[in-house]
Amino acid sequence: MANTLIKLNQGWQADQQTFENIDKLRDPNSVVVIGGQQAGILSGPLYTINKIISIISFAKQQTILLGIPVLPVFWIAGGEDHDYDEVNHVYLPDGTDLKKYAMGDHYTERVSISNRSLDKEDAVQWINLIIRELKESTYTKKIVTNLEKHLKTADTFVDFFALFIHELFAETGLILIDSDDKDVRQLEVSFFKDIIQNQPVISQDVFQSLQTMKTNGYHVTVEANENDGHLFIKENNERILLQKMNKIWVGKNNECQYTEEELLKIATETPERLSNNVVTRPLMQEKLFPTLAFFAGPSEAAYWSILKGSFHSLSMKMPPVLPRISLTMVEQKVLKQINRYNLSLTQVINQGGVQSHRLNWLKSQSQAPVDEMANQFKRMIIDGHGPMKEVTTHLSDDISQFADKNLELLLKQVDHLANRINQEFKRKYADHLNEFDFVQMHVNPFNGLQERTWNILYFLNIYGDDWLKDISNYPFDWKKQHYVVYL
Repeated sequence: MANTLIKLNQGWQADQQTFENIDKLRDPNSVVVIGGQQAGILSGPLYTINKIISIISFAKQQTILLGIPVLPVFWIAGGEDHDYDEVNHVYLPDGTDLKKYAMGDHYTERVSISNRSLDKEDAVQWINLIIRELKESTYTKKIVTNLEKHLKTADTFVDFFALFIHELFAETGLILIDSDDKDVRQLEVSFFKDIIQNQPVISQDVFQSLQTMKTNGYHVTVEANENDGHLFIKENNERILLQKMNKIWVGKNNECQYTEEELLKIATETPERLSNNVVTRPLMQEKLFPTLAFFAGPSEAAYWSILKGSFHSLSMKMPPVLPRISLTMVEQKVLKQINRYNLSLTQVINQGGVQSHRLNWLKSQSQAPVDEMANQFKRMIIDGHGPMKEVTTHLSDDISQFADKNLELLLKQVDHLANRINQEFKRKYADHLNEFDFVQMHVNPFNGLQERTWNILYFLNIYGDDWLKDISNYPFDWKKQHYVVYL
């Protein structure tokens, strides 16, 4: 494993600290702190950065505490992922909104991200577009130079991701691994065989655990049944999910079929054709690394909760699963608006953003309670209209229905007037309302945590990367999951 990691990280231009850590893996007392993510373009959403920070910081703390080598490892899930739309874009601010910038696709097949080559011409054009959208700063030129250098070196999305990550986390000793690397697959031969031969018990354990969780009211974002093979096979350059039906391994949509002997032969002779799913990736990870702790996001922690039996079926213990930290970056210009309107940062982050505060502030600017006045006016209309409606009940159905329609139109006109008044208030206070939207975009975009949408490039362009190194050295206590970083 150490030799394979040296080869991989050399290709990704890792620094000396990384290779020193890889060499420490040869120590039988060494352990790793590990976590993984998709190879998002320019690192993807901030939760990837947060996970890497968690891994690095915890490994440093445990090295001191335990007195043994505790090494930070990040597992690039290039072989377990073929959803290009999840990794091909970043969001950047555009006024008070976030705008999505996606790189084009030149593949028609479901190719794993590790095997997806970069179209250099498209990539250059996309990066140039991104850079134009950023405000030029003292750091912009350095960013452009580094990205152009990485593009020249990278052949695949995973390469580009790894080069970028090693640049960001230089001197931290971070070790990267591509799960779909051919040399890694050779190390996994015996483990693939174990998974194939133990499929019935693995699938049954996972299925039963999932049913138990659902019965107890827990939500797990994984579907499973007792026929699942929990492996993919590469067929005609596409990843096909396997199931086991009557002792025959078949594609989920009957694209292919293999006997167990044939699949074992593939595992032995061409293991690069096989890859794991969300169930078997943790098993393979534990087979390859002596794991002290695994850092997970919320969804990962949920599906790991059903894997204990599958670990035991392969005579392994499941490692401790720790929740990665969550960070919200708050710039001074954002903090200024938060303070100006007496907003609670905690509420803004955790309780659905600023829209309720925005509405209450707008109402407070008007001396006239427009909505209350409109409701009172409508009650007066209904009361005044009642006697006339009563007269129509003794006449034809047509005139009675006309009276109902007449009342409906009158009430709609009151609503229309109230809406026009409210719109005029919004126009009058548009600048203030935009400031609320500005805070929402930065701290709670799309009514979710910042880390799920924002990309680190925006912050690197304004603040450089020294702050990132400071955070990686921060002594997190791991009891608190969310931190605010003031920039």
